[in-house]
Amino acid sequence: MSDGDVRDAGLPGRVLLAEREQLMPMLRRAPEEDFALPTACPDWTVRQVLAHCAAALMRIVENRLEPGVFSDASNAADVAERDPWPLGAVLDELERGYTEAGPVIAGHEHGLLDTVALGEWVHAGDVREAWGEPGAYGGKAAGEALALLSLAARRKETPLLHATLTDRPGTEVALGVPVGDGRAPALLTADTPTLFRLYANRPLAGARYTLTGAREEELRLYA
Repeated sequence: MSDGDVRDAGLPGRVLLAEREQLMPMLRRAPEEDFALPTACPDWTVRQVLAHCAAALMRIVENRLEPGVFSDASNAADVAERDPWPLGAVLDELERGYTEAGPVIAGHEHGLLDTVALGEWVHAGDVREAWGEPGAYGGKAAGEALALLSLAARRKETPLLHATLTDRPGTEVALGVPVGDGRAPALLTADTPTLFRLYANRPLAGARYTLTGAREEELRLYA
C-alpha cells in the first residue's frame, strides 16, 4: 500500500465470511459427481480448486508461509496432498479456512495477505461457473471484492484504467497505476463480472465490453 492508503483490515475477512455463508451450503448439498467437473483453471476440477482454496487459507491460519508458498509448485503439491481425502474433509477444511483466516490476515503486517481473499473469491466464481450457477464473478460480495481488486491492481502495477460499470449505474472505478511513459488512462465499459474476468484472466466468451488504451493481457493479475 502507498502511504496515502487507509487499510480496511477487516475487508478480506468479510469477503471470506460472505463466501462461507453463500458458497458452503451449495457445496454441501451438491452431488459428489459435480466436483469432478472441469473449471476455468487449466487441469483443475471443482474439487481441486476447492482443495487449493482450503489449503491456502489453512496455511495462513496455521502460519505455514515458508518461502515459495503459493507458487505453482506449492499449490500443486497442496492439491495433490488432498486428492485421497474424503470430499467432506476438503469441505470441512475450506469452511474452517473461511471462518478463521480473516482475523489472521487482518493482523498480518502491511496487509501483505489481503489479496489472498480476492483469489478465494475468484475461485468461488470458478466453481459457480463450472456448475452453471448464477453470480459467477459477481453477487453480494462483489462490491467488497472490487476494493480488493483495486488493491491487487496497484500492487501488480497494471496500467491505470478507468472503468464504467454498466450494472452499477453511476459507478466508476480506477484501477492500476499511471504508466511511466505518460500514457493516458485506459477506458473500460463493462459489467462487474466482465471486469473481474478481464483482471482474473477468466474466459470472456459472450462478454460485451469496450476497452481502449490497454491490451487485455496488460490487465491480468493471474497467469
